[in-house]
Amino acid sequence: MYLVGYGPHNNDRSAIELACQFARSEPQPVRAVSVVPQGWGTPLAGGTDREFEDWAASEGEITAEEARADLAQHPGVDGTAVWVSGRSVPQALVEQAMEHEARMLVVGSSGDAEPGRIRLSSKTDRLVHSSPVPVAIAPRGYRTDSGVTRVTVAFRDDDASWSLLTGVAEICRRTGARLRVVTFVVAPPRRPVTSRMGHAETQVIDLWRMQAGNAQHEAEGFLRSQGFDDDTLVFTIAEGSDWARAIRRLDWEEGDILAIGSSSTHPIARVFLGSSAAKIIRYAPVPVVAVPGAATTE
Repeated sequence: MYLVGYGPHNNDRSAIELACQFARSEPQPVRAVSVVPQGWGTPLAGGTDREFEDWAASEGEITAEEARADLAQHPGVDGTAVWVSGRSVPQALVEQAMEHEARMLVVGSSGDAEPGRIRLSSKTDRLVHSSPVPVAIAPRGYRTDSGVTRVTVAFRDDDASWSLLTGVAEICRRTGARLRVVTFVVAPPRRPVTSRMGHAETQVIDLWRMQAGNAQHEAEGFLRSQGFDDDTLVFTIAEGSDWARAIRRLDWEEGDILAIGSSSTHPIARVFLGSSAAKIIRYAPVPVVAVPGAATTE
């Protein structure tokens, strides 16, 4: 199941679009969940609290109906929409994901995100820092009729990246998507080689490139042993003077998903986005999946 966090009076169906994209590639039900405020339920609250609960229930049903209308745009997907009450939206969504054994939590971007870009709201930011399952984030206004055709994974040669690679390989096997492994090399523009510092920087960048190539060669051997071949696997290094330029160096097409790692630093904070991951999210032109238990760090 793909579980969608659907906000009250949501005017952007991007999260449902993304969940249905996954469902087209790997047939699974899509369950949209709206979370409304929970009443205090104390005798002292009396009629006021009951009125609040009635209002919240009305808001929940209106929002669930809006979600059902959005799901109806995807008649080939088994979609349902419900509402629940809770003190915390992120906590309620995580509880729903665990109860229904969701493969993935899917959310949209903040309302102030630029069209086609991702920005986390305060609630979704808390969600990706507490989810024990992968969290997929749709760009603002995201629309697609495609399935998941290619997954790009941000790879570094460390234990966490190998864990991420293994998890993404499984996603590709389930969805039938191709896998692109990319190592980002972000470095300032080179100085003239007549400068001593210019020579040093050149040597460092060349060393990074060589290490990235060696790591990718090792990853290629592993992935081929898992059944990937020339038709389903590609490796590349994306270089740029900043993250925006490095990400733009890659070609992006409809059906693309970008997977990044996260790290577990506390049982309550299962997903911790490192600085590199946060920058990748900021400039990504496609949906991003944050996978718990694997770090994308600088």
